[in-house]
Amino acid sequence: MKFVSYWHYTAPVFSGGAQDPLEGHYDAAIIGGGFTGLAAARQLAKAGAKVVVLEAERVGGGASGRNGGHLNNGLAHSYLSAKAELGKDRAIALYRALDDSVDTIEALVAEEGIDCNFRRAGKLKLASKPQHFESIARNFEALHAEVDPDTALLSAADLKSEIGSPFHGAMLSKKSAMMHMGRYVAGLATAAARHGAVIHENAAVTDRKQAGGKHELTTSRGRISADNVLVATGAYTTSNFGYFRRRIISVGSFIIATRPLSDAEIAATMPGNRTCVTSMNIGNYFRLSPDRRLIFGGRARFSATSDQRSDARSGQILRAGLAAIFPQLAKVEVDYCWGGLVDMTKDRFPRAGYHDGVWYAMGYSGHGAQLSTHLGMIMADAMLGREDRNPMKGFEWPAIPGYSGKPWFLPMVGLYYKALDRIQ
Repeated sequence: MKFVSYWHYTAPVFSGGAQDPLEGHYDAAIIGGGFTGLAAARQLAKAGAKVVVLEAERVGGGASGRNGGHLNNGLAHSYLSAKAELGKDRAIALYRALDDSVDTIEALVAEEGIDCNFRRAGKLKLASKPQHFESIARNFEALHAEVDPDTALLSAADLKSEIGSPFHGAMLSKKSAMMHMGRYVAGLATAAARHGAVIHENAAVTDRKQAGGKHELTTSRGRISADNVLVATGAYTTSNFGYFRRRIISVGSFIIATRPLSDAEIAATMPGNRTCVTSMNIGNYFRLSPDRRLIFGGRARFSATSDQRSDARSGQILRAGLAAIFPQLAKVEVDYCWGGLVDMTKDRFPRAGYHDGVWYAMGYSGHGAQLSTHLGMIMADAMLGREDRNPMKGFEWPAIPGYSGKPWFLPMVGLYYKALDRIQ
């Protein structure tokens, strides 16, 4: 078993990073070389801006290269919950921004010729308990009527041709997609560099000062100045940006990938070949990879990944979860096991805008794989003075009381949700 991200290990390594000393002045500096930052850099460079990307490790080294490979439309909340909290108009606008996000990625992949196995697969929200199906059905009725007709409600009998496990029904979101995240991030970085963006890897930002309308950024590879800064670091935001650290909760998410499955094994487990998410509070998400592996993830533990031993413990929990859902794969070999961080907000709605002299987009709360590219491009347009299309405009973002960036409370949160899953 390899304790590395499947997406990293099976993708070409980005080779277009700058090797020159890090110095000079730029129109825009992007902190973070994931989907958000690279999409913003590409958009800015295409408009003729002089832009630099500062990535602490490798492009896609954070959440962009450590997720489950889903591009699911829809929110972290149910539509009914979002409507109750935000109002109908804003809930619809935010839902449609997620729809637009998948469209944006599809168009970008085609325009730049990125070979990343993009496919409109559809997503199944699977009911783990009978009462969960009742809730899914109520949500479907409102969603289908008010915002997304490209959805369907499937009974337990309907699911027999979709998945080899006895769930109690599901909602199918037909617009959802999947892709190879490692190939996409390498292709996106290559496209940004081709359009003129300067990308520096292993360039962690260690200090920031603002004076005279300009930003001075000190990194591990040198110092630059910039007129504008976009913070696109999500769960990997450092203490240099305390405003965001007090508002972002970094939650561990863990994933395993099996060996390639045979035709018979696929027919017995995932004949529908869609992205799947279960309805439990501490649930699982899974899909088939381009080379026919089952990629199976979840909140195995609520703590952050820290080392191979930690990931191995999480992998054991996920193997048990996989066997519970697919007993026919209980003894299948696992080839990859890895962990990463998800940037959660307290209310699980993303945030983007401008504060204290810097632009930002983060807090995707488990839906960043699709939204980040779209929101990165939107924030780049805002930096260029173009039409403000920010779907999060006007969202308040209060700090979490008593929180400074270290989520000491996560084990208690995990126990709470485990208790809910037992009784609900």
